[in-house]
Amino acid sequence: QGDPFCCRTEWHVSFHEAYYPKRRLHLCADGDNVLAFAEQRYVDIGLVLESLESMWYFGSPMLGKQSVALLDEFLAHHANAGFTPCVLLSGLLPGSQAIAEIERTLGRRYRILPLGSRTQSSASLDGGLDGFLSRRSGSWRRNLQQAARRATERGVTFERHAPRSADEAKSIFARMLAVEWKSWKGIGKCGMEEPSSSQFYSTMLRRLAVSGSGRVMFARHEGADIGFIFGGMAGTHYRGQQFSYVEEWSKSSIGNLLQIEQVRWLGEERATRYDMGPLMDYKPHWTEQQITIERRILEPKMRRS
Repeated sequence: QGDPFCCRTEWHVSFHEAYYPKRRLHLCADGDNVLAFAEQRYVDIGLVLESLESMWYFGSPMLGKQSVALLDEFLAHHANAGFTPCVLLSGLLPGSQAIAEIERTLGRRYRILPLGSRTQSSASLDGGLDGFLSRRSGSWRRNLQQAARRATERGVTFERHAPRSADEAKSIFARMLAVEWKSWKGIGKCGMEEPSSSQFYSTMLRRLAVSGSGRVMFARHEGADIGFIFGGMAGTHYRGQQFSYVEEWSKSSIGNLLQIEQVRWLGEERATRYDMGPLMDYKPHWTEQQITIERRILEPKMRRS
């Protein structure tokens, strides 16, 4: 998968509950093969089965080596009962075996049309922190070292958390929100303090606590939280979610220092990749890998009313 973390239950079901909890879900499993779709009706298309997370479409609604065959069986069964929606598949890798199998297996009954793509950015964690830094420019490393030295001189420290209970996750998330409210995002009311976003991330962190897969780090100064960074593990891949810092520390590179301290932690845990999500202006400084993920829509060639 191009974005493994965003194929997990913690991502998909948390999104469903926070944003569109009234949708009808279609869940199907056969051994290691899983389908997870939500019904959504669009004015120009009609009824569509799509990924439970249907805002960014980072993850795939089908997992497993035989998931295309399972989808074929699922659609054929429901077509016999007159249920013939369009199907939106996301998280597809260009030129992958999955796309070839979709075209081979479903092409007779469906028109398979491209529906856009997006570029994700990632960094290798091979060699831990030292390996990560070796793949960055000399000037970038010097600037980071200077920022780290100044922060240390001011007494900034970093605190790690991997919550293992719902109560611990709730307490940690409350601290994250307190920082967010004091950040430029909170001041502008465009961050994860907003109701649906807050529910999404708090529910995600609670679910991650079941397996201990959540990773949260706080930057602290004189006993107070001044920044945080939050993400989760999918095997040996770490996926960043959110980071923030209080506005009065905006000129102290707290965001960059949180990122590099997170890399240090991940290196100690022998993580192999840091997924940073969609490509943005600042991310090429942190990443050297780009992964394209695509969406395809399947339109029935003979759609029943």
